[in-house]
Amino acid sequence: MSMTPAPTATKAARRQHDREIVALAVPAFGALVAEPLFVMADSAIVGHLGTAQLAGLGVASALLTTAVSVFVFLAYATTAAVARRVGAGDLQSAIRQGMDGIWLALLLGAAVIAVVLPTAPALVELFGASDTAAPYAITYLRISSLGIPAMLVVLASTGVLRGLQDTKTPLYVALGGFIANGVLNVTLVYGAGLGIAGSAWGTVIAQWTMAVVYLFVVVRGARRHGASLRPDAAGIRACAQAGAPLLVRTLSLRAILMIATAVAARLGDADVAAHQIILSLWSLLAFALDAIAIAGQAIIGRYLGANDPQGARDACRRMVQWGIAAGVVLGVLVVLARPLFIPLFSSDSVVQDAALPALVMVAVSQPICGIVYILDGVLMGAGDGPYLAWAMLATLAVFAPVALLVPVLGGGLTAVWGAMTLMMTVRMVTLWLRARSGRWIVTGATR
Repeated sequence: MSMTPAPTATKAARRQHDREIVALAVPAFGALVAEPLFVMADSAIVGHLGTAQLAGLGVASALLTTAVSVFVFLAYATTAAVARRVGAGDLQSAIRQGMDGIWLALLLGAAVIAVVLPTAPALVELFGASDTAAPYAITYLRISSLGIPAMLVVLASTGVLRGLQDTKTPLYVALGGFIANGVLNVTLVYGAGLGIAGSAWGTVIAQWTMAVVYLFVVVRGARRHGASLRPDAAGIRACAQAGAPLLVRTLSLRAILMIATAVAARLGDADVAAHQIILSLWSLLAFALDAIAIAGQAIIGRYLGANDPQGARDACRRMVQWGIAAGVVLGVLVVLARPLFIPLFSSDSVVQDAALPALVMVAVSQPICGIVYILDGVLMGAGDGPYLAWAMLATLAVFAPVALLVPVLGGGLTAVWGAMTLMMTVRMVTLWLRARSGRWIVTGATR
């Protein structure tokens, strides 16, 4: 697939694509940024209780974030499936598909609770919590695990609404949830004197409130279009099968990030501290690019469902152009903001010296990241999960030995992020080859 506009992509068509991308991507970005604010708010409130409580929260939050992020396929797969049916003009089937995803989320959430409650002490010990922090981590983890089904419902419901071309409602729900979480945490932690348990209960209540709001919106849509709300075994099984390749993709990506952090840790305290600073910035930049990718999931699925392969190609091409442009802008901003950004996290000159050259590598890689995120979203929207899984496994196979050789060969943190740039380049090549082949273009209400 060429990265230049095709003759069929007229200025009017490009303007239409631009309007659709902005309308979906901007609210999606707001919702994505709102999610990590939950953890930040909890940290700010619990941090005033003491160092042990904050350390316990850090361990428990890492476990909870991992548990939820593994199931992000609930949003991705549901978006693609619902968008196809929207494009085909079958809103009843679209919402029915969404309900199957929500039922799967509830089942998976119940399974996670069944695992976490009895194994919380072992999980906390596995993550290396100190003797003073462990009791707080166990308390927070056990209580907060009760909110995991709600968060998985939120993921699946978000996918439903994105598939319906609605990213504004998730933004409003995310912002409302953030505000409710903050108020509840302050009230229960300090007003009711519950300590870290109050923070956990406040978060659980906010999460279930968000889930209820989403369910109200989806159920209302189901009744309007005559879609059944009952669980359907075949539909739930189909959702699980569609999500399995995306689960493999997500686990492979998590493995890459864990390897990078483990390698940085072997380089020394200053390097791993600088690595965490850079990783936080890298994640923030990813939100901006992922917002366009989310728009891609919804738009591509709709075009394919409407049997419009040319519209899907044109939309893909335009979004790639957006991704490249956004990557260039973000890269320039990283370079310009380096002297201001790093001191916000560390005043240690050794940490700053380690981070500065590595940030240049991050800046250079942003246009590559822009292409990767967009094509990832396009292929997700097309329901091309099996290819995404194999491509990510291949990327992991290339990245792992290169990253592990960094300390052996005497490389520093810049070399680690050079390996990360190589990883993104491999992803770009695999995704670009698939996009160019056109084999992802499968039209119809189902793939």
